[in-house]
Formats: sequence, structure tokens, C-alpha cells
Amino acid sequence: MTVRTRRIPRSLIALALSLPCATAALPAEPFRPLDGREIRARLTGMEFSDEVHWAHVFGRDGRLRSVSMGRKSTGTWRVERDELCLKREGEERRCYRVWASSRTVQLREPGTDVYEEGTVQKPQQRQ
Repeated sequence: MTVRTRRIPRSLIALALSLPCATAALPAEPFRPLDGREIRARLTGMEFSDEVHWAHVFGRDGRLRSVSMGRKSTGTWRVERDELCLKREGEERRCYRVWASSRTVQLREPGTDVYEEGTVQKPQQRQ
């Protein structure tokens, strides 16, 4: 009994290996501005953080708890005319336009190109 095998040409193997994966990444959702109702829904009871240097927790009672480079602080937050307004201890009140793309959020200062970017998640235990 003779077994016949067929050789697969090297060019066919090279072609198959050079094809892109079928699990290509989906395009990212574009950033869009949030209105006041969406800001409250997205941030109330949640943590906004860069996951390394700082984190802000938006309490349901309007209290703001922050940690920045290991230093804890408190303040208040509220939504006014589709802007998030923060009053951190020892600082003046500042208001931001809030833009979001999936879990990523940007706090943009009106009239500037300056913004804070981070993710929104359930509050994490920090030391």
C-alpha cells in the first residue's frame, strides 16, 4: 500500500502567514460631549482615574474624595449647565466640559486645550 502525500508550496504557506488576523480591533468610539444628565449618570458613585497617579471619587452626596501622588484631599462636585464643577480644598472652583468615549473620559477646561483624561470605574480601595 502506497501513501501519497502532497507538498504544500512554500509560497502558499508564506501567503497564509502574511494575512492579517481575523480578529482585527474594532474602531474606537469617537469622543463626544456629555450633557448634564449624562455627566451625573456617568460619574455619580464612580471613580475617575489615570490608574497610576491620581483618582477622584464622586460621592452620591456631592462630596469629592481625591488621591494624587499619595496625598488625600476632599472637596465637592456638582453639575451646572452641562459642566462638571469641582471645588477642591484649598483651590478655587473650576468647571469642565466632559467628553467621553466608552470608559475613557476627558475633563476639558473651556477656552483651553488643557484636559485631564482617565477612565471611569467602580471606586478602588487605596492606602
